[in-house]
Amino acid sequence: MRKEDPSQLLLTFFGLRIEDVPLFRINLFRQIHEIIFHGKGGYDWDTVYHMPIWLRQFTFKSIKEFYEEEAHQIKESKNKSGKGKTTNLLNKDGKLNIPNPTSPKKVSYK
Repeated sequence: MRKEDPSQLLLTFFGLRIEDVPLFRINLFRQIHEIIFHGKGGYDWDTVYHMPIWLRQFTFKSIKEFYEEEAHQIKESKNKSGKGKTTNLLNKDGKLNIPNPTSPKKVSYK
């Protein structure tokens, strides 16, 4: 009777299974893409790919937090200034509400 080698278990290196590899690769490449794209030229692919994992995750998290805060501030400023409000050109009857046009200014091309 042959004794089974303990290295031939179902789990491979530190528990990474062959079924999980495509998901990890997609997440890795998506993270690299996001850092390069939203880093606005501050990073190239080779640099990000060879970053230590902890540094790449820190950079990704920092960029994500920056853009989330920026989006939040834009949303707040639109709400405060009233620019976020839209006007409806149709009334309840389905007819157009045409705003009163302002009188055109006289332009001189002398």
